[in-house]
Parts: sequence; structure tokens; C-alpha cells
Amino acid sequence: MSAKAISEQTGKEFLSKYICTSAAVQNRFRYASVTAETDWDRLTQDHPWLLTERLVVKPDQLIKRRGKLGLVGINLDLQGVKEWLQARLMRETTVGKAKGVLKNFLIEPFVPHTQEEEFYMCIYAAREGDHVLFDHEGGVEVGDVDVKAQRLMVAVDEKLSEDQVTEQLLTNVPDEKKEVLASFIVGLFNLYEDLYFTYLEINPLVVTQDGVYILDMAAKIDATADYICKAKWGDVEFPPPFGREAYLEEAYIADLDAKSGASLKLTLLNPRGRIWTMVAGGGASVVYSDTICDLGGVDELANYGEYSGAPSEQQTYDYAKTILSLMTREKHPQGKVLIIGGSIANFTNVAATFKGIVRAIKDYQGPLKEHEVTIFVRRGGPNYQEGLRVMGEVGKTTGIPIHVFGTETHMTAIVGMALGYRPIPNQPPTDAHTANFLLNSSNNAVTPSTTRTASFSEPRTCNDVTPAKKSKAGVPAAVQASSGCSGAKATTLFSRHTKAIVWGMQTRAVQGMLDFDYVCSRDEPSVAAMVYPFTGDHKQKFYWGHKEILLPVYKQMADAMKKHPEVDVLISFASLRSAYDSTVEAMLYPQIHTIAIIAEGIPEALTRKMVKMADEKGVTIIGPATVGGIKPGCFKIGNTGGMLDNILASKLYRPGSVAYVSRSGGMSNELNNIVSRTTDGVYEGVAIGGDRYPGSTFMDHVLRYQDTPGVKMIVVLGEIGGTEEYKICQGIKEGRITKPVVCWCIGTCATMFASEVQFGHAGACANQASETAVAKNQALRNAGAYVPKSFDELGDVIKTVYDELVANGTIVPAQEVPPPTVPMDYSWARELGLIRKPASFMTSICDERGQELIYAGMPITEVFKEEMGLGGVLGLLWFQRRLPRYACQFIEMCLMVTADHGPAVSGAHNTIVCARAGKDLISSLTSGLLTIGDRFGGALDAAAKQFSKAFDSGMLPMEFVNKMKKDGKLIMGIGHRVKSINNPDMRVQILKDFVKQHFPSTQLLDYALDVEKITTSKKPNLILNVDGFIGVAFVDLLRSYDGFTRDEADEFVEIGALNGIFVLGRSMGFIGHYLDQKRLKQGLYRHPWDDISYVLPEHMSM
Repeated sequence: MSAKAISEQTGKEFLSKYICTSAAVQNRFRYASVTAETDWDRLTQDHPWLLTERLVVKPDQLIKRRGKLGLVGINLDLQGVKEWLQARLMRETTVGKAKGVLKNFLIEPFVPHTQEEEFYMCIYAAREGDHVLFDHEGGVEVGDVDVKAQRLMVAVDEKLSEDQVTEQLLTNVPDEKKEVLASFIVGLFNLYEDLYFTYLEINPLVVTQDGVYILDMAAKIDATADYICKAKWGDVEFPPPFGREAYLEEAYIADLDAKSGASLKLTLLNPRGRIWTMVAGGGASVVYSDTICDLGGVDELANYGEYSGAPSEQQTYDYAKTILSLMTREKHPQGKVLIIGGSIANFTNVAATFKGIVRAIKDYQGPLKEHEVTIFVRRGGPNYQEGLRVMGEVGKTTGIPIHVFGTETHMTAIVGMALGYRPIPNQPPTDAHTANFLLNSSNNAVTPSTTRTASFSEPRTCNDVTPAKKSKAGVPAAVQASSGCSGAKATTLFSRHTKAIVWGMQTRAVQGMLDFDYVCSRDEPSVAAMVYPFTGDHKQKFYWGHKEILLPVYKQMADAMKKHPEVDVLISFASLRSAYDSTVEAMLYPQIHTIAIIAEGIPEALTRKMVKMADEKGVTIIGPATVGGIKPGCFKIGNTGGMLDNILASKLYRPGSVAYVSRSGGMSNELNNIVSRTTDGVYEGVAIGGDRYPGSTFMDHVLRYQDTPGVKMIVVLGEIGGTEEYKICQGIKEGRITKPVVCWCIGTCATMFASEVQFGHAGACANQASETAVAKNQALRNAGAYVPKSFDELGDVIKTVYDELVANGTIVPAQEVPPPTVPMDYSWARELGLIRKPASFMTSICDERGQELIYAGMPITEVFKEEMGLGGVLGLLWFQRRLPRYACQFIEMCLMVTADHGPAVSGAHNTIVCARAGKDLISSLTSGLLTIGDRFGGALDAAAKQFSKAFDSGMLPMEFVNKMKKDGKLIMGIGHRVKSINNPDMRVQILKDFVKQHFPSTQLLDYALDVEKITTSKKPNLILNVDGFIGVAFVDLLRSYDGFTRDEADEFVEIGALNGIFVLGRSMGFIGHYLDQKRLKQGLYRHPWDDISYVLPEHMSM
């Protein structure tokens, strides 16, 4: 959601810090917060004025009309405040229908004043601008300010002046106070704009000869503007509405939501309730809550929440386990039900999300059975058949009763089943798996022609639509002398010739659009180009039916517009941070007539600016926070309508006679399903988006449908919040809308809840009685619209109206024409389990695909939690084992002792020469590593193999030495250029002491030390060097640790694992030498002549 209420203390902090006015604002930062844990001695130290001044105390928990409720203590000393609080702090009280505990209180200095010095002040946002209300009679008895207050509307992008305030708001204010009040109100309005407030009320606002005092304040801010206002806001806490506790689980889900690109919401209503929901989609979640309440389940409804926006399997698991944990804490005598519902998804992989839920069900199967939980599932969308299958399987394997339904079942039918109002089918009917319709059985790659391009009732093709007159392509309107701003918007947004530019690298959405175009028998793809500012201009490969095609991708929008003058639609997948700028840029080009903005979370103030600019330029905006829209047989926006199987199932490849408009993207796809099952299909459908101020309104599209001959009936799915539906009522009453309108507003449950609930959509919140869904449904019914009793009956009412239109000849059903077939993408066919292919390569050490990186089966968080260190990680990745602590320490010691051996050795020397030649780190490191072999550093493997072979064959140390001498071979790991028996290598000594102390067995090391005694008796520098020691000690480690079989231990030696220790360790040293040379700024190395012996042939030297 966007507009969120803040505490009075937070609001006053913002005002005290940031208001800019010539009026003297008094009592800045003079407030103290009190809870049950407050230390009064510390409080009076921090706020010494508490001991000397008269005080006011009141709860700060979003409670309205505290004065009338007797919840304000006035003109008290500190002792009086304590006594007043003693009777109220941590006590339950009732405010309206809400019961809650008074926990947080605010103490402020008492301001002596008269009634004549009290004023009322309010600023609130609306679509067209911000309303400023002022009344000269404020205080507890302010009355109906909507009727009596002076009112001023500041249009979007306009400023408020002191003259305006004085002339329009302060007419009843004494002259001596007008200047102070005008300055304060202008300063307050600027603060309201700068800090992205959506609502700010002060009552009373007291003005005395000393200045201005803000006594009581209520405010909301646009939470989506956090990325803009973070520096000023800081970390804002949003308190829950009074009567609802702030639960840790809600905060946990809110944190998951903040870290995810998906949407995850949870509100606990009654933790002891027996009806729990886990619903996909912002609109669908409201519909399910409505249906539960309609069927009498309001007192048992435990939670409201939703997950949407394609959450990952891990995110869905985290969300599901939170709900399952909550619902299995207290038993209910009737058992419990869990409703896992949702509309038909547009792009969320249902199987992936359900796998997360299945994991959670398996984890909680014991508690679920103990609490007698029955689960009802209904879902549709991409790969939903697999999702339903795994959900059904987990029911069979765990013994938990799970009833599973797909798109053949009405969305909310499972609620009636769960509550005992509908019978549960033994074997519910299932739709055929539509994937088999996607594979072309013929070899014809040409798009088949179609005889069905018009509406069932209007045998006129979309080709008859005259394309809008094109402006000069690629040139901003400002530089076109002939361009004017009529502001008139087109009735027809899309045709079979519509071309679009897609902003953002959304290849899956673009391919979906091209597949839709193909199955609709369009002549050309609807996507002309893509814009992606983060790469250079290039081509992107897509499929057109069976053929591969290339679409251009541009870095600059100007280039795309200039090179594609036929484009008149922009589909923006820009993020919430960049959507505003990219949309404003697009509107500079007169060729653009329609813009779809997919992003959710754009600040409302920026959305209103976009809407104003679009209205001035005659551009239709669909969104923000939308999936888009669809015109069957012509054009679809992005992911609208879901994947191709749903396009075919809902007959969206050809036009019908019914046009709809909704807020929710998921519910628009559900409407596609309902309309296709009850009528001849959809003519056009638009989801305007869930924000408070969508770019286009219900009425905008209803009027378009009214003026479109092919549309014979209109369906509107409204919702709680806003007043747009009343314009439809007015249009019907005035005769502007004459076609049958079937309408239902979701959110009827809101009036049944004791405390305010913010639903999934930002705009789904009623600020007054007229904005409730119940009031709007009644008004529509009174105006003459067809309004069902509930969403459950929506399909029945649509069918009734459609049948009447068929009966009277308004709609003449036409013969169905099968669509052309489209090949399925390989990746999706594999996802559906239709094909299989051997993997290109295999891996068994690491998996990065889930929520968390996994090393050999161990999550990375566990690696750190267990403090495994570098040795432990190496054990997981190299040996696929969790090695014992001593083994991890030994590995780390080996890495330390092999890290470097000075600049003179060949590897370090090569690295240094490379670095001084100006090469980069990778090149220099590689140069050094390439010297590692039998002669330098590569003796670990060779030593391990030689000593192991001799020891395993039963050869005595002396026999081994003699044999190697006879064969003319060096003993690897024996000998050192500098160190000797008299000058031992301390690295070897350190390792030897550790190995002897911690290893269970050192048979091979002991054998190597016996060989060393023989070799050093002949020459003192023929010692067991560090390479040899590590080699033989590692063999002992692998053989003595019972986690390895003998064959596994020998295999690791054979495949070169031991040399890896030297390579990894010495890489640290090589990098050190590289950085050292760069730091010392050493120049190109040239070897001196006097260090080179020039030996030439004799005839050349003569």
C-alpha cells in the first residue's frame, strides 16, 4: 500500500524539523513518549520541563476524537499525569467497534488559550490536486468540516500562495492573525508536498500572541516515496490501527516483502479463528475475504493476506510456514480450514509457488493433523496443472485432507465447500491439459489465415479501424511548430495494426505478445522494438511462430521513436524508481497515444503529475500497478491473459461481445475465464491498476466501450476506495451509458471488520462511508446496473444478461474457428514435463538456484553459523564432506605455509615480470601459476603417489631409496635448495607437530620420515620438504578419516586434489607480489646483460 498512517509524535517531529515559515511555531520537539516500560526518572532528566510546566497527556495510537472519548488529560502537573495514566495505561478500551489496549501515550506542555484562538486545518490528496480545508472554529466541537470549512484546491504541479490563503480560507479570521496563519499554512503545505504526505490534519491549531501551537495532529505519508524521502524520514514506524496488535509475524512478512520484488502481505485479524487464507493476488485476496464474510465467517476469519508478483519457491515457503505456524498454535473445537486460493495467474509459475507451500505443509504435517486442518485449493495460470498435482500428492502422502480444484471451478466455490455450504465433489471435473494444443502437427510455418477477426455480433474486421494520424516520428512535441494539445483521447486504443515499443528487457513478456499475435493471425508482430538504457544498441532474438526473428533494442528512447514512426503504444516495464522519468520522456513524442505502466509502488504525487500531463496531451495511461490489458484478435499488453494455454482456453485469440474493466490484473484474467464460459467471449479488457490514482479510470474505459459498436455489454469489477463507480451511476442515469453494465465492487467485508484493514491494492481503502464497496454496489443497483448479490453470482448475472441479448438479436453468435497452432518454447515444455533432455554437464558441489547458496548440501548461512572457516568450505567444495575440525585446521595451515616463498622462485618471478609489463592481475597471476609443475610446487601429488605406492607394496624405506636410484628417478618431496638437516624448514616442523598431535594415524608420514633419515645420511639437504610433507600427511588424513573409503582417498590423490592446495595457497602470494609491484610503481623489467651467458656458435663469435 502507499498511504500509511504515522503516529502523532512522528508527524510533529517532521513538522518541527522541516517546516519553513515566518510564523513562530512554538513547542518544537517538546513532547515525551510514555509506555508501560518508561523510567520516569530518566524521562524527567531528558525532559526537565515535565517538572515545571502544566501538561497534557493523551494516547498516541491512531485514535480519532480522543477528546470526546475522554482520552485527553488536560492542565495536569506530573503527578496528575501519573495518576491519570494509572487508570488507563495498559487498560482495554473500546473505540467504535474496535477493542484495544492503551499502550503508548504522549505528554506535551499545556497551552493556555481561548476558544477563539482554536482553528481547524486539513490537507488531503485527491486525483486532481490537494484540498486545503480551514475553519475558524476548531477544537473538540469542530462539527462537520466538510460542510462548514473554507476550501481551496491546489491543482497538481501548482503552488499555494499566501494571497490565495488569505482570500479564500481566512475570510472569518481576525485581521491581526491573518498574516501569521497565511505564512504557516503555506509553510505547512510546502512541508506536506516535500515529505510526500497524503493527509495532514491539525485540530486544534492554536494561534496566540506568542505564535502557532500544533495541539493535535493526524497524518498519513506515501510509504512508496521512501526511496525519495529516506534522508528526511529516517526509519519510520507505521503503527497498526487501534484494536489490532502489531505481531512479530506481520513484521517478518513485511521484511520479506521489502527484500523481494514480489508482493507479500499479512494482517492478523483473529489469531484464534478457524478460517485461514493463503491467497495469490491483491484483488483475489479481497474477493475471498468478502466471500468468507458473506457466508458468516467474519468472526472466525483469522487473517488477511496475499502473495503475488511471481514469488520464488523459497519466498512462498517462508510465507506459508509463517501462516501454518500461526494456525497451529491453538486448537479449535471444530478444527480449522486453510483456503489456498487465487485467480488465474498471468505470469506467476503456479507449480513453483505451490512447491514452496508443499514444503511448508510437509514440515508442519504433524501439527496440521493434530489441529484437524482441512485444506481447500483453487488456482489457475502458468503450469497450474503441475502445481495442483503436487498439492494433491502431498495430501495423499501426509494424510491431510486436501481438496484441489482448477479453473473449471468458480474461484470462490471452495469457500462454500470449506464452510459447509457447498458439497465437495468426489471427482471434480478437470479441464484438458491445454499444452497439447500448442504443438503444430503440420510442417506449415506460415501463419494461417482466419475468417474470424471481428466480434461475434459485429462482422466488421479490426482492419476497418482508421489508424490515428501520425505525428512526425521521433521528434518531441515541443519542437514541432504545428503540434497542438487538444487533449482528446482515442476511443480505439488497439487494432490489428498496433505497434508497440517495450521499455525494459522483458523477453518473456515480449515472446508472449508475439505468440499471441501469431495465434491471432496478425500479419506482423505487435512489438516493433525494445528500449533498454543499460546496454548498447543491439538485436534480440525471438520466435514468430516457428521462425526466428530479430527485434532491435535501443539504448535511447529517441532513437527507437525516430526509427519506428508506426509505433503508438509504449509498454513500460521500468522500475518504480525510473517509471516516472521514462513515462514523461515518452509523452514528449506525439506519436505515442497509449502508455501501459506495469510498475507497482510509484509515489502518488508522481503518478498524479503523469496523469495531468497525459490528460493535456491526449495520452491514455493504463496503470501503474497493472498487468495491462488485452484486445482479443488484435493486441495484448505484456503478460496480460497469461500464457498461451490460457489464451486458448479463454478464447482470447478472437473477439467476443463483452468488454470489461477491472483494477486487479489477476482478477482481469479471472474475468477472461468467467466471460469465456458464460458468453461468446471478450471484446476488450483492461486492468487499470490498483493504485489510488490510476492513469485512466473506470469511466474512461466504460465510455470507450459505449462508443465501440462491437461491444454489446460491459462488465466492471470495482472495489472499495475512491468514488469512480459513482460516475458510472451518473452516466447510466443521464443516458450517456445505454449498454447493459454488470458491476460488482469487491471489499464488502471491510465494513464488518472491527479495525481498519488495508487490502492488497494501494487504493483499496475507504476514507468515508460513500467509498465502501457496500455503498457503491447499492448505488449502482439503484442506477440500473446489473449487480449480483456476491462475487459468487457474478458469472450467473453475466450469463443472464448475455442470454437476453442473444434472445433479442443484439448478439448473433458466430461459428467457432480454431486458432493456428504455435510451437511451445523448449524451456516451458521441459517445465511442463512434456520432454526431457540430458544435461550439458553435471555438478554435485554447489547449488545457487534457491533462495540461499548451498555448498555440498549445506546452506551458506549454516557454514557461517558453524564457523567452518576456509578449511571447512574447502572440505565441502573439494571433498564433498564436512571434515573434522583438525582436518580443516590442517588445510588452513597448509594454505598459510604455502602462501609465499619469496620473489626468487619461478612462479613469483613470472608474476612480477608480468606485473611490471603492465599486465592486469589475472594475466600476471596466470603467468605465475603456469610455472607450477614437477619442478616447482607440483610435487605434492607426485610425492603422495610415490610414497603411497612404495608403502602399499610393502617396500622397506631402504629398498624404496635404492630402487629410485637404480631407476634414475628423483624422489619427489625430498630435497631443498637452502634448508637441510642442520638448518630445518620451520614450516615442516610446525606442520609435523600439529599432525603428530591431532591425526588418528600417520603411517605414511612415518614411512617418509624413515626415508628422510636414509637420504640425509648421504646429503644433509635431502630432507622431506614442505611439498613432500603436505603430500604424505594429506594421504594419512584421507585414509585415517572414516568419512572416506580407501578407494575415495586414493581417487582424490589420483585426480590432483593435493596440488590444488599448493595452487590455492601460492595464489595468495602471487597476488601479493602483483599488488606490491603496482604499489611500488615498478617499470618494465629487462634482465641485465651481465647476468646472461651469451654462448654463440664459434664461426659466429669469430
